[in-house]
Amino acid sequence: MQLRRYLLILRSVCALAMALLAVGCTTQPTAGTPPATAFNATDTAWIQLMIPMDERAQLLTRLAPSRDGDTALAALAAETALRLRDNLVRLRDLLELSGIPDSHPHEGHDMPGMVSLDTLERAGTATGQAFDRILNEALRAHLTQSRMLCAGERTQGHAAKAKDLAAAIARSTAEQISWLDRLRPAAPAASDGSPPTSVP
Repeated sequence: MQLRRYLLILRSVCALAMALLAVGCTTQPTAGTPPATAFNATDTAWIQLMIPMDERAQLLTRLAPSRDGDTALAALAAETALRLRDNLVRLRDLLELSGIPDSHPHEGHDMPGMVSLDTLERAGTATGQAFDRILNEALRAHLTQSRMLCAGERTQGHAAKAKDLAAAIARSTAEQISWLDRLRPAAPAASDGSPPTSVP
């Protein structure tokens, strides 16, 4: 019930900051900084959500080279891993700039769009098309949720650097989702031996 409430709140852009309260987390704006760089509750909530989401997604993308899956999807995973690495560097810089301690408020939470530990476990034992499906589905969920969170930050955030990063991540995720749309893995062969069909 708590996770469902969190999702409903998160879908409302204007209530992004309240999402932390829905999962039992707290945040606070940074005081004593110039107005152009001051971080409000939405800024810090967005940063603290994006960091663990990107960390989990990064763990998944690192598995791709050894899974014997589709080479084009593996290439996307490699590109995504690079972008996630760069995003995490910039997000952690923003967290330090905000003055909010790196207290991992979402540790242990499986939030909407986050690659779950169960997904990572399944991906760790899957290969070929089975792995491709897990990767495609989990990446799509991550990218879709990230883009929504970035939209909330861009409209409700205050710190210019945070809003600029949100805009950059939103553009990147839109591009990667388009790439995924062209790489939907084929469905498994039917039990009667008929050839596999593409997932619609």
